[in-house]
Amino acid sequence: QVQLVESGGGSVQAGGSLRLSCAASGFNDRNSCIAWFRQAPGKEREGVASVYNGGANWAHADSVQGRFTISQDNARNTVYLQMNSLKPEDTAMYYCAAGRTRNGGTCNAFNPKIFDYWGHGTQVTVSS
Repeated sequence: QVQLVESGGGSVQAGGSLRLSCAASGFNDRNSCIAWFRQAPGKEREGVASVYNGGANWAHADSVQGRFTISQDNARNTVYLQMNSLKPEDTAMYYCAAGRTRNGGTCNAFNPKIFDYWGHGTQVTVSS
């Protein structure tokens, strides 16, 4: 049984940093795609960052490029999202999602169709 458990959210001031963790138990596939999504109140869910095939490649949304970094610790089955230079517009519930695909491009594009498993989310609040 696959379980995704997020942690690390919280409240910070603009310019601050947080590191989110996603512990992925029961999921360790060759063609794995693990991603972070976020959803703010009244807005659509958006892909933030993804890592494919245990770290073979990764992608970041334009809105977080240069500020957020996704990484994966295969020994711990954990994916991290380091968030620096946080802005009030980064405020959202952040979700970890996992799925399988042979096409790394669909992982990089945060294609929602490939994500079969979702965590419950962790709240990030950035104040100005």
